Amino acid sequence: MAFLQLLVILISLFHSSMAARKLTSLVQDQPLLMEYHMSPLLTGPISLNLIWYGKFTPSQRAIVSDFLTSLSSKTTHNPSVSTWWKTTQNYYTHSKTRTPFPIFTFGKQILDENYSLGKSLTTQQLKLLAARGEQKNAINIVLTSADVVVEGFCMSRCGTHGSSKTSGPHKPGKFAYLWVGNSETQCPGQCAWPFHQPIYGPQTAPLIAPNNDVGLDGMVINIASLMAATVTNPFGNGYYQGPADAPLEAVSACPGVYGKGAYPGYAGQLLVDPSTGASYNAQGVNGRRYLLPAMFDPSTSSCSTMV
Repeated sequence: MAFLQLLVILISLFHSSMAARKLTSLVQDQPLLMEYHMSPLLTGPISLNLIWYGKFTPSQRAIVSDFLTSLSSKTTHNPSVSTWWKTTQNYYTHSKTRTPFPIFTFGKQILDENYSLGKSLTTQQLKLLAARGEQKNAINIVLTSADVVVEGFCMSRCGTHGSSKTSGPHKPGKFAYLWVGNSETQCPGQCAWPFHQPIYGPQTAPLIAPNNDVGLDGMVINIASLMAATVTNPFGNGYYQGPADAPLEAVSACPGVYGKGAYPGYAGQLLVDPSTGASYNAQGVNGRRYLLPAMFDPSTSSCSTMV
């Protein structure tokens, strides 16, 4: 009887193991799909306008403006910012709508160093700031300094993107905008990782920022993520996976990945500047180096890294 009971237990364990393996296999084999929800994508000439809210030094502003210029610049550097950005073109090809990929030009820079709306902003106030930029064929980028508190900042977001209705002499429509905050003094472990130790998870040593500014290099990561989301999902019904109110978009579908071999707490294999020890994976104009997040490539259904 003992032998039969042991045999039954072994058979039961075998079947349980096989079922678990099948279940694991099913989970692993499910590809990440970025569904297109048929909303119009951005196209034609697009002006990138910067609204600087609060105190930023000229060198800090140059880090961001050089990055945005690098998106569409022709460079011999490899890997480059423009090569990273070209992955977003695959969304336009994949959509089969024959929508021409947008062409960027660098637009206005608006400085609000006197905190005209105060140092504590709501989401609605971010929209008001974004509306100060061009409202036709534009992406308006609102950047808040380290001493500005924004609704939801550091608690549920490091930045956001969206669209707002045009006003003034323009025809009725919408313009796209995004906002990113400088997290250096508020939550660098959340919004400037891997240049700062994370708030949660493995406490690995932070990487050295390529532009020697944890807050601004962290902002570039988030600007890059939201620029990709803005182009591929500008009006909330473009490319994304999951629920519309909490979507996985072009970059947020690949969290924490910057190079090959990445895993939670480890950004992946990156290039290192031998003179400064700074980590990076893309080069831009004026000798700039940046760390850019992996982007989901719809042509391969995988997260694409620069290195």
